[in-house]
Amino acid sequence: MGNDESRQKRSAADTFPRNHGLVEACFYRHRPLLLRGTTVITVVSGLPRSGTSMMMRMLEAGGVPVLTDEKREADEDNLRGYYEDERVKQLRDDPSWMIEAEGKTVKVISYLLRYLPEGHSYKVIFMERKIPEVLASQRKMMMRRGEPIDEVPDDVMAGIFERHLAEIDAWLAEQPDIETIHVSYNEALDDPETSAEQVAAFLGGGLDVEKIMQVVDSKLYRQRR
Repeated sequence: MGNDESRQKRSAADTFPRNHGLVEACFYRHRPLLLRGTTVITVVSGLPRSGTSMMMRMLEAGGVPVLTDEKREADEDNLRGYYEDERVKQLRDDPSWMIEAEGKTVKVISYLLRYLPEGHSYKVIFMERKIPEVLASQRKMMMRRGEPIDEVPDDVMAGIFERHLAEIDAWLAEQPDIETIHVSYNEALDDPETSAEQVAAFLGGGLDVEKIMQVVDSKLYRQRR
């Protein structure tokens, strides 16, 4: 069987993580134990292209220190930066560096939330975005980078996303050391004041809501559906 035909026969669940530069969807049940104090770690999560970078900027503007290695520079797909830390990709094998995230916020893709080490208290801000927009944004990014576009129909991919989101929501609800708030990317663009106030209240207050609001820029909303 040729490479092209073999690639087309891969399951959609396998195609999604590999073609979008993500780890495979995981069903890891036993989180690593990392004993430490009770300082809260704020985690911004969600699907790729769901507004996680915008939320990181919002928190930074509001006064929350961010943990990022600044290795991934801003580009056409993310004009104001990605706010990532490469060590997140190795979270399953080495979570020891999460100690550095105490009192700060760090971006962790939804597929890696299960690897957050125990021994901390977490507040997860989970970004949500209309799935057709997520798919369109991912496809545009891959085209711009010259990466191969997978053959999986959008309705199949949407189903994969929806199942994953349902599973991770159920998992988060079961974790005694994790509090979660869901923030709509679409609603944040339409009503930044309400979203800023909700996030500030979730984190215990003390943030500069006005500065958080100023980060939201509807002109960057380029895949409206």
